[in-house]
Amino acid sequence: MPEGSPRRAGPERHDIVELRVHGVSGARPERVLYRTHVRQVAGDRSGGFHRPVPEQPGDADPDGVTLEAYRWGDLPSGTVGRTLSLVFLLPFMLSNVAVWMRPAGRRIGSGVTVLCRLLALNLTALYVLSMAGVALDLIAWRCLGAARCADPFTMTAEFDGRQMGQRLAVLALLPVAAVVLLRLLGNRRPRPPRHPLWAVEPLVGRLRAIHVAVALAVLDVMLLAARSTGGRTAWTTILLALSGAVLVTCVGLLAVPGLLDGAATGRGATRTAGTTRAVAYAVSVATLAVVAMDGRDWPSSPGLPGYDQIVGTAMFGQMSLLVVLSVLVLWHHGRGDRRSPLPRGLGAAVMAAIAVGLAGAFSADLVYQSGQLLGGYQGDGGPPLPYQWTILAFFLHVTAGVVLGGAMTFTSRRPRWQAARTITAGDFPAPPPGAAEELRTVTRAIARARFTEWLGMLAVAYAALAAIGLTTGVLGLAGFEPDELAGRLFGLPAGSVGVGLAVGSYLTASVVLALLLGGILAYRTAWFRRHVGILWDLGTFWPRAAHPFAPPSYADRAVPELVDRITELAGRHAGVLLCGHSHGSALLALAVLRLPPEVRPRVALLTYGSPLGRLYGRLFPAYLNDEVLREVGERIGWRWLNLWRETDPVGGWIFAPHRPGDPPPDADDPAGRVDRRLRDPRDLAPPGSERRPPLLRGHQPGESDPEFRAAVRELAGRLRDQGRA
Repeated sequence: MPEGSPRRAGPERHDIVELRVHGVSGARPERVLYRTHVRQVAGDRSGGFHRPVPEQPGDADPDGVTLEAYRWGDLPSGTVGRTLSLVFLLPFMLSNVAVWMRPAGRRIGSGVTVLCRLLALNLTALYVLSMAGVALDLIAWRCLGAARCADPFTMTAEFDGRQMGQRLAVLALLPVAAVVLLRLLGNRRPRPPRHPLWAVEPLVGRLRAIHVAVALAVLDVMLLAARSTGGRTAWTTILLALSGAVLVTCVGLLAVPGLLDGAATGRGATRTAGTTRAVAYAVSVATLAVVAMDGRDWPSSPGLPGYDQIVGTAMFGQMSLLVVLSVLVLWHHGRGDRRSPLPRGLGAAVMAAIAVGLAGAFSADLVYQSGQLLGGYQGDGGPPLPYQWTILAFFLHVTAGVVLGGAMTFTSRRPRWQAARTITAGDFPAPPPGAAEELRTVTRAIARARFTEWLGMLAVAYAALAAIGLTTGVLGLAGFEPDELAGRLFGLPAGSVGVGLAVGSYLTASVVLALLLGGILAYRTAWFRRHVGILWDLGTFWPRAAHPFAPPSYADRAVPELVDRITELAGRHAGVLLCGHSHGSALLALAVLRLPPEVRPRVALLTYGSPLGRLYGRLFPAYLNDEVLREVGERIGWRWLNLWRETDPVGGWIFAPHRPGDPPPDADDPAGRVDRRLRDPRDLAPPGSERRPPLLRGHQPGESDPEFRAAVRELAGRLRDQGRA
C-alpha cells in the first residue's frame, strides 16, 4: 500500500472521488454533475468545488464513486466590465499568446521571445500614438488651432485665447490617462493566488515599468519634435536626448535574451527598468513644462508637425519585426517536420500577425472616426497618411482572408468528404434500410470536424498577407498619397480610394461593435458564452510574458486550487479520478505535473474531447509537446484514458489516432493504450422502442454515456487495485 494511503477495515463503496472539470463553455455545476441540486464544498463564487445533494437518504452513484465538480468559468470573466475589456486588451492578449506558441528549442525560442516582446512594446507605442493623434493632432492642433471643427465638448471653450503649447501640454494628459486605464484593466484579478502556477509576477513588473516608460517617452518625443520644428532650444535638445535614451534602454532590456527572465539578472533588470521609468516620469513633467511655457510662435501646418513621420516609423518598425519573426519561424520549420497539416511552431508568427493587424486597424480607425466626427480632416489636412494606408491594408486583409477562406473550404471539401466516407464505411459497414439520410448526416459531421486540421494552413496563409501591411507601411513612410498613387498606377478616378477608406473604417468599427456586443452577450447568454467566450478563456490561460497590460492568467489560481483539492481528497479517500473535458483536460494535466509524489499513486486521469494532442501540442509545441504529455502519463502510472470522437472538431487523440485502417499501437508503449476512439453515433437505428436514432455527440461532454461510465469503472478499478497493492 502506498505511503499515506488510508487504512480501511473493509472495502467502501464510495472510496473513489470522481472530480470533473468542465471546458471553456463555463457550464453550471448542475449540468456538469447531471444533478438538480448541488452544494458548494470549497472555493468561492469565481471558482469552487461542488457536490450533488442527495435527494433521498442513501442515494449513491451506481458506479460507486463520489461525484464532485470544479467550476472555474467565472475566473477569466466574472463581470461585464472585465468581459468588455476584451475589446481594448485583445491585441495585447494575442501578442502575449504568441510568445507561448514559439517553436521548441532553446535558441529559436529565445529569438522568438525577444521579437514577440519587441512587437508587444510597439503595440503600446502605437496605442499611445493613436490616443495622441486624437488629443494632440486632431483636437489641440487642428480643431482648436483652426477653429473649424464641430465642438461637442464644452471644455474646449476654456482653451480659447491660449497659446498652442499650453493646449498641447494640457491635452497630453489624455494619452497619459489612457495608459493608466490600460494598466487598471490589465491588473484586475478576483483573488491573488497563494502559490501561483506561473512565477512571472516579477517579470510582469519589469515589463510594466518598461512599457510605461516607453509610452511616456513616445509622447515626449512627439511633443518635442513638434516644438523643435520652430527651432530647437537647449531644453528641447536635452529632453529629446533623454527621451531617446529611455527608448534605447527599454529596447535593450527586451532585446537581450533572458535578461528579464533570469534569476541571476532579474534584480539588476528590475532596478534598471524601475530607474528608467522614474527618468521617464521626470522627463515627461519637464517636457510638459517646457512646451507649455515656450512662448515662441509655432509653424503653420495642417497637422501636428512630425506626427505623420513618427507614426509611419512606428508602423514600419512593427511590420519589419513581424517579417523577421515570420522568416525566423519559417526557417526553423523548414528544418523540421513539414508534413503536418497544422504546422508546429508557426503559431507565434501567425498570432503576432493577427495582433498587429487588429492593433493597427483599431488605432487607425480611432483616429479616422474621431476626425470624421469632429470634422477635423476637411480642406488640406486629411487623415495622417500612415493611418490611411493602415485602414486600406486592413480592408485588403479582410477581403483577401474571406476569399482565401472560401477557396480553402472549397478545395478541402473533396479530401475531407473522402476521408469521412471511409470512416463511416468502417463504422457502419451494413447500415439498416432507410438510414441513408442518417449516414449522410454523420459523414457531413465528420467532414466538418476534419476542417480543423486545415485551419493551420489557412492561418499561415492569412498571416503571409502581412506583406501587404509592410508595403503600405513603406508607402506611408515615403509620403505617397493613396488617392494619387492609385490614379497614377491603376487609373482610378479621384475619390475612389476615399470609398475604400470609408468601407475599411466602417468594417473596423463593425468589428469593434461585434466584440462589444459579443462581450455583453457572452456574460449574459449561455450560447454566446460557449462560443464567443472561447477566445477570452483560451487567451487568458497563458501568463503575461510579453505584454504587461494583457489580462492576468486564471491558471495561476485554477491549477493550484486543483492541486490543493486533489491532495486533500487523496488524503481522505483511496483514490481521485480526474475527469477533464476539453480545456479542462489541460488544467488537469498541469495539475498532475504539480502533484506531490505521495499523491500521484492515488490519482487517475480521464480526458474526453481533449485538444491536448490535436491542437495544443501543435499550437504550443514548446510547452505541451509529446514529451510533456508522456511525463503526465508516467507520473500517474499510465492510469489514463482519453476518449475521442471523429465528429469532434476540437478534441481528438493524444498519442495515437486509432482511426479505421491505422496500424495498431506498439504493445510495449503504454501511451498507445491511452486513446480510445468512440463511434459517434453509437448506431444509426433507433435503440429498442425509441423512434429516433442516437444523437451525434460531437464535442459534447457525455459524462452519462455508457462508454464514459465504462471508462470511469475501469479507472476506478485500477485505483482500487493500486491501493490494495
